Amino acid sequence: KLARTSSGLIRRFTATGHAGYAPHGEDILCAGVSAIAQTVIGSLEDIAGINPAYVLRDGEISCELPDLAALSEQQIEIARVLMESMSIGCRQIEASYGSSYVQVREVQYQNKGGARA
Repeated sequence: KLARTSSGLIRRFTATGHAGYAPHGEDILCAGVSAIAQTVIGSLEDIAGINPAYVLRDGEISCELPDLAALSEQQIEIARVLMESMSIGCRQIEASYGSSYVQVREVQYQNKGGARA
């Protein structure tokens, strides 16, 4: 699930469950989505210098950008590119293998703290 702000920025992503394409531990679709998500999280930290809130555990990966008011315009642009890459990669997996295994959904980001979108 991708949560977009009113300006179109993906502010949060969440991947839950298992694809069910192959047995647990052998599922290339789960591995693919996990690799994309973990790469985005690491890149937000190492390239953009952003410390997102994230969860990495069996059956769940989520990542949320911090208050945008605390980020520079350059950090926001890097985050935009990285988060869109997450969207593109997961949509390609969905298109290649079918939505019965991977489903990408978009929702409106619920701004809880009045942060800049």
